[in-house]
Amino acid sequence: MGGTEEPRVRYERDGHVARVTLNRPKVLNAMDLRTHEELARVWDRIEADQDVRVVVLAGAGERAFCVGQDLKERARLDAEGREATTFGSRGLPGWPRLTERHAFSVPVVARVQGYAVGGGFELALACDIIVAAESARFSLPEARLGLVPGAGGVFRLTRQIPARVAMGHLLTGREMTAGRAAELGLVNEVVPDTELDACVDGWVADLLASAPLSTRSVKEAVARSAHLSVEEAFSTRYHWEERRMRSEDAREGARAFVEKRPPRWSGR
Repeated sequence: MGGTEEPRVRYERDGHVARVTLNRPKVLNAMDLRTHEELARVWDRIEADQDVRVVVLAGAGERAFCVGQDLKERARLDAEGREATTFGSRGLPGWPRLTERHAFSVPVVARVQGYAVGGGFELALACDIIVAAESARFSLPEARLGLVPGAGGVFRLTRQIPARVAMGHLLTGREMTAGRAAELGLVNEVVPDTELDACVDGWVADLLASAPLSTRSVKEAVARSAHLSVEEAFSTRYHWEERRMRSEDAREGARAFVEKRPPRWSGR
């Protein structure tokens, strides 16, 4: 990283919880290429650690979760004649990014406060649960900048809310409040900013109360069956379900119920 410059991404492991924080609050957590490189190393680290059962993704400071691509860097790269970006990040620093790690099996909770704009909104859309503060504002302004929401916004937003509503936001860059996002079912919960951390912690506790192999199995099955008919989905084999059904945890749940005690999940 060079010198004593702070990392662009902070990583903390707290028991079974990985806390990932975009750490450029002075520029509203805009993501430059170095940020993507650091994030990729963090995702690699989490995927290699079977003891991580939940990820919380947040932005440093109170003003923004993330405002997406660092446009000052983009302008410099354009001036240098670097190739323009399009859908996906293959061949770019930080690939595969979370938005393209379709087999990422650990549940991810997005803690959104302030602006979630462009790539920041797309990053939240790639998470499994979104907890938003009342101050949260979501938008995909790429069309106003001669760009496209290339990190999945075009594809995910039209699948997560009514397509016509999504098109309105994609084509105009119009902003969406936290309340409106909740009305559309885009976020799981909206709370006052002062209650955001407590709300996130509640979701984390509930996720940790679930068997880790079960949450991985559910997440994989949802992702891999999205394009299938129900009949096809039932007949598909799933990696994490193969592991869960043969695991000690698959027996522990029923055993704990009979013994009238909380289950003790091992992840095995």
